[in-house]
Amino acid sequence: MREARGLSAEELADRSGMSFRGVIYIEHGRRNPSLTSILNLARGLDAAPSVLLSVFDPTLEEQHAPEEPSEP
Repeated sequence: MREARGLSAEELADRSGMSFRGVIYIEHGRRNPSLTSILNLARGLDAAPSVLLSVFDPTLEEQHAPEEPSEP
């Protein structure tokens, strides 16, 4: 997601108020993000926190997907 937005890890760290190492550890799965980290990263990415949560747990995206209209 960071790379798709054209941000380096250092830029994301600056924009989110986190350390470079913290961003890298979360990206590589070496550290689980706290709620505060998720909120900070969302702010740095200019994205809703729910978008980040769906990255960590794809089933969340399915739960919030708009329902298809049913045929009569």
